Amino acid sequence: MTEPIDAWPGSAVAEAAGSRPTGDALEDAAVSDRLEEAARPGVMAMPPRPTGQGLRAWGRWAWRTLTSMRTAVLLLLALALAAVPGSLLPQRGVAFDPGAVTRFVADNPVVGPWLDRLGFFEVYSSPWFAAIYLLLMVSMTGCVLPRAARLWRSTRAEPPRAPTNLARLDGHRRTTVAAERAQVLQAAASHLRARRFRVVVDDDSVRAEKGYVREAGNLVFHLSLLVLLFGVAIGSLFGFEGRVIVVEGASFTNTRLQYDEFTPGPLTDAETLSPFSVTLDDFTARFETAGPQRGSAREFQADLTVLRTPGGDAQKVTVEVNHPLQVEGTKMFLTGHGYAPVVSVTDGRGQTVFSGPVVFVPFDGNLSSEGVIKVPDGQPTQLGFEGFFLPTASVNPEAGPRSLYPDLVDPQLLLTAYTGDLGLGDGAPQSVFRLDKTDLSQVMDGGEPFARALRPGESMTLPDGQGTLTFESVSRFANFQIAYDPGKELSLVAAVALLLGLTASLAVRRRRVWVRVTAASAGGPVTVEAASYALTRREPVPGELSSLLAALPGAEPAGNGAAPHDRED
Repeated sequence: MTEPIDAWPGSAVAEAAGSRPTGDALEDAAVSDRLEEAARPGVMAMPPRPTGQGLRAWGRWAWRTLTSMRTAVLLLLALALAAVPGSLLPQRGVAFDPGAVTRFVADNPVVGPWLDRLGFFEVYSSPWFAAIYLLLMVSMTGCVLPRAARLWRSTRAEPPRAPTNLARLDGHRRTTVAAERAQVLQAAASHLRARRFRVVVDDDSVRAEKGYVREAGNLVFHLSLLVLLFGVAIGSLFGFEGRVIVVEGASFTNTRLQYDEFTPGPLTDAETLSPFSVTLDDFTARFETAGPQRGSAREFQADLTVLRTPGGDAQKVTVEVNHPLQVEGTKMFLTGHGYAPVVSVTDGRGQTVFSGPVVFVPFDGNLSSEGVIKVPDGQPTQLGFEGFFLPTASVNPEAGPRSLYPDLVDPQLLLTAYTGDLGLGDGAPQSVFRLDKTDLSQVMDGGEPFARALRPGESMTLPDGQGTLTFESVSRFANFQIAYDPGKELSLVAAVALLLGLTASLAVRRRRVWVRVTAASAGGPVTVEAASYALTRREPVPGELSSLLAALPGAEPAGNGAAPHDRED
């Protein structure tokens, strides 16, 4: 035989009921709450296996298992673990370097193809990641909604009837007053209503409860958690995020092909992006010039000309850090900047085969930058250049080339040259910031690698008449992050409601008060018993019962029969 719940040593029921008889405990409304809570499966408990062998029994067991809190927590942990490969491994369509996945597979010929088959290079759009998220949504929905229904019923419930034996409760008090029973009941009810208790008056007692806001907070918390998950899901499915580098004087149109990096949601339609375009007219950056914070950024500002619709009126807009451009729910954030040296290249025939700005990527706080220049139209051979751009140059034989300050004080372009096949014709994706040197040969000068340092206006001539490169000037570029998240407003509202609900559920005390009035004889004094019970495992509010008894008509002064009744243990 299975032992009764209240017989388990150390159980919540045994703790609540102490050594009381089971019958009294079941009649005691306060203890009944704990009996019901203890009899209910634990928050993290798994449902027992089905006793029957039918499909319905196993189906119910599977549903209860899926919608248990433990399963929801395990799925949440599984989702976090499943996202780890997306941070550690290169991702198709996500990485800043579009050739990263190809190179990783080539460098890891054994592991790479298997990772590709399993979807580890497309984690966030893989079927197994979507399955985990879908199971989490179902689990949370099945877990939260029934609990929300119970909480809703709890917020609307009346206070329970007074227990048979009030003396068994903590804080029990008894006194005698010279007043009519009806007057005492009415006075007690008025006193409790004034303190915002929910009050019900019976023939010989008053029952009151306060702290329903706690259950309402619990209800809001659980529903907000579910809404938050749906908001995140909507943003992940229908939103997108991208990055683009725009050089001064250049333009960007919000189409898929113009992004340097584009991460769409599984249900995002890239053909329906907001058709706006921007031109970077000017980029301004100011830095601290002296003191311990020398070189620290003081101002970043991008002046844009914006066309919100094709053929629409042009608008002048200034974008700063944390002050994005917003067009129909799409936000364009300023996230970085750097320099783009303007160069012109002639080939061995003397023809100008390249002219324009080239983005060099910063790698330290003083905007020391590295980059490459690819000249696929060079004749008789293609040309490639690799090197550094230093806004305030310092070349140390030990430390190497570095910039001492992020602004243009002494800009220099340090380059070495390559000739051969750049590998642009084989169809394989390449990074614009790296040279594929597989079929390239470094240009030599007297047995040493050819290298030059140029200031604006200076040129270098390659040996054997292979071409020239001129450092014309320096432009700036701005790095923008463009994001569209249709679920962000819903997620924000849900997150705020979740915090408010959690605060209410933790801060508000839910407690009950009972007052029982017994008349020994008609027209004589009446005996008043009062007791309180805290449902949140906190001590009752000090002085609450004393003030209640003092408010009764004909109450005796404190100390004459109004002392707490000694509880029998």
